[in-house]
Amino acid sequence: MPGPESSSAADQRFSVNLSILFTELPLLERPAAAAAAGFTAVELWWPWIDSPTPERSELDALRRAIEDAGVRLTGLNFYAGQLPGPDRGALSVPGEESERFRANIDVTADFARSLGCTALNALYGNRVEGVDPAEQDALALENLVLAARAADRIGAILLVEALNRPESPHYPLVSAPAAVGIADKVNAATGLGNARFLMDLYHLSMNGEDLPSVIERYAPRTGHVQIADNPGRGAPGTGTLPLEDLLGRLRKAGYEGWVGLEYKPGDRPSAEAFNWLPAEARAAR
Repeated sequence: MPGPESSSAADQRFSVNLSILFTELPLLERPAAAAAAGFTAVELWWPWIDSPTPERSELDALRRAIEDAGVRLTGLNFYAGQLPGPDRGALSVPGEESERFRANIDVTADFARSLGCTALNALYGNRVEGVDPAEQDALALENLVLAARAADRIGAILLVEALNRPESPHYPLVSAPAAVGIADKVNAATGLGNARFLMDLYHLSMNGEDLPSVIERYAPRTGHVQIADNPGRGAPGTGTLPLEDLLGRLRKAGYEGWVGLEYKPGDRPSAEAFNWLPAEARAAR
């Protein structure tokens, strides 16, 4: 992407995903590291992959770290199993994982509310061998309705994300229409209208989707955007995706929300993975 003269970058509101960037640091040091790099907003996958209901002291410590760094939490995932790892969510997986997701719903919502976070991402979960997909989809809708109601209780939106088939072959939502369709079902079931599409341009590009067409069609339904270059899931400019053009198209289509930087820093400290973005464009306006 171009340098300081780039109007598209200057027009965006960026947040740093602290579950993929700054992971060379302990969790509680990452918010301050993002602030030191010039950012004022961060997002997170569920940080405690082994526990949907961590001790209050752990939640309080992370909340203080975010507050002390002076950054805003703009997005948070519900419990999603081992992520990064083999899992892609828990809410459609019958048995213990579904129960863990349900136990996590209010914990996530209350933590988000304590920091003014207004976007909660619920990863759908992988297909399970030997389980009827229709059974998983019915369970998923039940759990997504619960999550949407909890999000509404704190004034937040519920995000439904499409992943990509090459890296997530057992995940059923691997296209923009599939994820938007689930959000529609949730909204129809709740009447709340707060389920929105999480448009991750990296995942959609890995699926071979026509990104300008996806943006034109679904920008009004989009609650959050995430970016990484392709191939490699690195910083903008490390691959071949025309990310500046795509972000410009999003703005023209009316998207004014956050753009999450959800990319790998590569073989360098995370603080050096933002050279594509002028310092003056990092702080949210």
